[in-house]
Amino acid sequence: MKAADFVINYIADQGIKDVFVVYGAANGDLIDGFVRTDKTRYVCPMHEQAGGFAMEGYAKVSGKTAVGIATSGPGGQNFVTPAANCYFDSVPAVFITGQVKTKYQKKPDSIIRQIGFQEADMVGIFNSITKYATMVRNPKDIKYELQKAFHIAQEGRPGSVLLDLPIDIQKADINPEELKSFKPEAKQSDSKEMDRVISSYIKDLSNSERPVMFIGGGVRLAGGIEKLLEIGEKYGIPMFPTWNATDVVTSDLSFYGGRVGTYGGRGRNFGVQNSDLFLSIGSRISGRIFGSQVNYFARGAKKYLIDIDLGNTTKGLHPLSLEETLTADAKTFLEKLDEALEATKVKDFSDWMRKVTEWRDRYDPVKKEFFEQKSPTHPYAFTRILSEEMQRGDILVGDCGGNIVTINHAFETKRGQRSITNNGNSPMGFSFAGAMGAYLASDKKHNTVCIIGDGGFNMNIQELQTVRNYNLAFKTFIMNNHVYGITKAFQERNFEGRMEACGPVGYNPPDFIPICEAYGIKTFKIKNNKEARNVIRKVLEYDGPAVCDVDCHEHHTYLPSVSGDVPIEDMKPFLPREEFRRNMIIPPVKGWENNT
Repeated sequence: MKAADFVINYIADQGIKDVFVVYGAANGDLIDGFVRTDKTRYVCPMHEQAGGFAMEGYAKVSGKTAVGIATSGPGGQNFVTPAANCYFDSVPAVFITGQVKTKYQKKPDSIIRQIGFQEADMVGIFNSITKYATMVRNPKDIKYELQKAFHIAQEGRPGSVLLDLPIDIQKADINPEELKSFKPEAKQSDSKEMDRVISSYIKDLSNSERPVMFIGGGVRLAGGIEKLLEIGEKYGIPMFPTWNATDVVTSDLSFYGGRVGTYGGRGRNFGVQNSDLFLSIGSRISGRIFGSQVNYFARGAKKYLIDIDLGNTTKGLHPLSLEETLTADAKTFLEKLDEALEATKVKDFSDWMRKVTEWRDRYDPVKKEFFEQKSPTHPYAFTRILSEEMQRGDILVGDCGGNIVTINHAFETKRGQRSITNNGNSPMGFSFAGAMGAYLASDKKHNTVCIIGDGGFNMNIQELQTVRNYNLAFKTFIMNNHVYGITKAFQERNFEGRMEACGPVGYNPPDFIPICEAYGIKTFKIKNNKEARNVIRKVLEYDGPAVCDVDCHEHHTYLPSVSGDVPIEDMKPFLPREEFRRNMIIPPVKGWENNT
C-alpha cells in the first residue's frame, strides 16, 4: 500500500474522528488517503493556524491526541503558533507537514538557502516548541515514527510533536507487515520517594491550621479528578484551581477557595497568602500566580510541589522556594495520598474553610453596581449572568487578553462543565477556532460557547465560513469594547496614558453583525445589562451556529489586579489599611504598611 494511506489508516485506528487539513501539493497524497477509509474524515478550516487551534480544542474536550495536516513551507509555518500552544499547555497533538521531494532538498549545513519550491526546514523551525520533531526519510520507518510520535505526544507531560513527510515518502509503496515498530522504554516511578513525601506531608498536615491545595490542569490529564474531589469532600481542605483547572475544582464545590494570582481575586488571594501548608498538584505555578514578588508568595507556608515534569520539580530551576518536590503522575499521587490520609486522624478544618469562603464571597470581583450600570453592558455582569444560564455538560472556550481575565473573575463553573482556553501561549483569536474543535469533540447535546474579544474575533474571522460549511452549532459572544482592552489598561499604567496601536489609534473594529450575516450566520446583539439575560437565553436556545455582539464600549478595567512589586494579597484598588490588616493572619510584608 502507499505510505500516505498507511498514515491515514493509522490515525483512524487511534479513534480520531476528525483531522484538520488545508490542502497543498505537498500533502496531496495524504489527503487523498481519506478516500479509502470511513473511520475518519478531514475537516477543512480556512487557515492552518485556525486548524491548529481547532486541534487543541478537539484534544482538550475529547481526551484524544489531535491531528492536523498542512502542506510544505508557509502551510506548515502557519502551524507554529498552534504547536507552541499545545507544547506550553500540555496538549497531545501530532502536526504533520508535507515536504518537497528528498532529491530537491538542500543538504544539511549547506550555504544554499532553498532548492525546492516552498522548501523550509520544518524540523529546525519546530524543535523548540515540540517534544519531538523529525523528517521521515525512509518509507520503511513510517510505522516506527508514527508510533513514536503518538507515544511521545501522550506520555508524561503531554505536548506537540511534528512529523515532516516528503512527497516521495508519501508516495512510496510499502508492505505494512515488514515495517518495524516502536517499543517505548518502560518507566518506573520512585515509589519510595513518593511514600517519603506523602509521609512528610501527613506529618505537616497534622500540625497545620491553615492548609491549602493548589490544583492544576495536570490532575485532569492524569485522570485524577474523581480521587481529588473525593479527598476534598472527605477532608474539607480548601482547593484553589489554576485557570487550566477551573473545570476540575468548580465554583459549586464546598471546598472551592477561588482563583488566585495577579488577576485572581482579593479574597481568594487572602486564602493562599494566609496559609501555613501549601500543596500544589499538577501545576507549574506560573508567574501570573505568584507575581513579581516571588519570595512573598504563600510566605508563611511550607510548600510542596507535585508534577510530572522534571523541569518543574527540580529544585533550583523553579523560581519559588520549595521545601518538597516530587516528580509523579497526579492520579497515582492522589491515590496514595488518600490511602495515607485514611490511615491517620485528619484534623477538622471546617473553621478554616469557612474563613476562606468568607473571604472569597466578601470580595467577589463582580460587584452589585456592575449590574446597575445602564449602558453599555458591563462585561463582569454579562459573564456572571452567562455562567448562571449555562448548564452542566456545557463547554466554555475563552480567548486571551481582557476577556479571559473577565471570565476568570466572573464566570462560576459547575460540576460537569468544561472551561478551556490557552494559558501558556495565549494567542488572540484562539477561542473561535478552538471552539470549532471543541464542538466537533462534544456530545452535541450540550452547548459549546465561545467568548472572545473584538480584537481576537478579527484574528480568525475567516472561520465563519468553516462554521457555515460544517454547521458547527456553537455560540459565540463577542465582548466588544472596541479597543484592545488589556493593552489599553497596560498603557495607562506604563506610558502616561498614551494609547498607541490599541484603539482608536491603529485599531478600529468593524461592525460584526453584517459580516456574520454575509456568511449566513444567525446574529444577536446585547446593548446593556438589562437585556443581557433574555438575549443570552435566546442565543443558547438557538438551533444552529450563532454570534452575539455584546456592547461593552471602551471597558478596559480589569480589577482587582496586582500591579507593581507587591505581594499578591495587595491588590488594586487597595483596601483601607485597617481592613487589609484584619484580613492578614500572617504579618503583612514590611514596606507595605501604607496600604490605603
